[in-house]
Amino acid sequence: MNILVINCGSSSIKFQLFRMPEEKLIAQGKAEKDSRGETCFLFESGGKQKEKSWEGFTYQKNLDEILGELVHPENNCLGSLEDIDAVGHRLIHGGEEKTGCVEITKPLLEKMEASVSLAPLHYPPNIEGVKAINQLIPEVLQAGVFDTAFHHTLPPRAFLYGIPAEWYEKHRIRRYGFHGTSHKYASRKACDVAELNYSKSKVVSCHLGNGASVAAVKFGKSVDTSMGFTPVEGLLMGTRSGDIDAGLILNLQQNFNLSSGDIQQLINKEGGLLGLSGVSSDYRAVEKAAEQGNEKAQTALDVYHYRIKKYIGAYAAAMGGLDLVVFTGGVGENSAGARKAVCDEMEFLGVKLSAVFNKNAEGKEMVIHEKESKVKVAIVPANEELTIAREVTGLVK
Repeated sequence: MNILVINCGSSSIKFQLFRMPEEKLIAQGKAEKDSRGETCFLFESGGKQKEKSWEGFTYQKNLDEILGELVHPENNCLGSLEDIDAVGHRLIHGGEEKTGCVEITKPLLEKMEASVSLAPLHYPPNIEGVKAINQLIPEVLQAGVFDTAFHHTLPPRAFLYGIPAEWYEKHRIRRYGFHGTSHKYASRKACDVAELNYSKSKVVSCHLGNGASVAAVKFGKSVDTSMGFTPVEGLLMGTRSGDIDAGLILNLQQNFNLSSGDIQQLINKEGGLLGLSGVSSDYRAVEKAAEQGNEKAQTALDVYHYRIKKYIGAYAAAMGGLDLVVFTGGVGENSAGARKAVCDEMEFLGVKLSAVFNKNAEGKEMVIHEKESKVKVAIVPANEELTIAREVTGLVK
């Protein structure tokens, strides 16, 4: 069975083609918009890479190129597009009812379109990707795995907000959490790497990228997570503000005449590392600026690391202990400086990072703690696509 997994972001499409249930990766790559608005395309298959670029960035064009490469004879991937048994999408917000892999039907797509305000950075590209596949290969089964699904095990004490109960009872206003597919994969895989029993371990999973969140995973189930009703809450991110006083939003609206659209722009696209540093939303660029003496950049990094550290401590308390901290996502996997800053002064919790392992661990799946560390620390490169492929396979069967 051939499962094509697509992850449509605001400026990129990542894809992987799996042969299931063998979990054999046949091809992978991405189409990404650069600073000039051009698309940079990478296709990998059979140990070979192909790169090309073109003007503009549209989901229809990019997915057409991806499908074209998958059936190109020289790539030896698929004989025809009919060989694709299903297309799996990473989708952002499933609410309470969407807790597993679901077929993407017309009513579901309409519901997604009506819910764009819940995740304005994510839902539009999700929808564009589904529509493009409908145009290009209309007969194929499309399925979605929601970012919120893994967190449906949160107890009421973790998901309820301190507002009148009828807002939850009537309108389901609550914490949903996101990055669930990543947290599910990373927490389980990290336990394998650290030789821990997943069903008996207390894990804090740190998904750190342009979007970032932390999850408390106790005995294999998510019991708390930093993102909330929308993906804005929690950690400082690339352009998202993270935790912010709700009263501040009211103050900005009342005293500075900001509209709801202005607020959306402020907390989703102008905040985070970009807003505090004035340099970039890219952690690497901010880190480089800090190394060159940019004080605002250093302050932005301090806030970024501090919030992660704060959540780890809170979740250790919430779970009644801590066995493992796992880092995943672009920053989590690749920045030794970020991991060191987060783990500094965490010895009281039992965390003792190995400076040598941490420095030499970029992008590798491995443990990076000292032998005597009571709490294990691991890196697990993100692999949301494999998790989605597994769940789509189950749905198809």
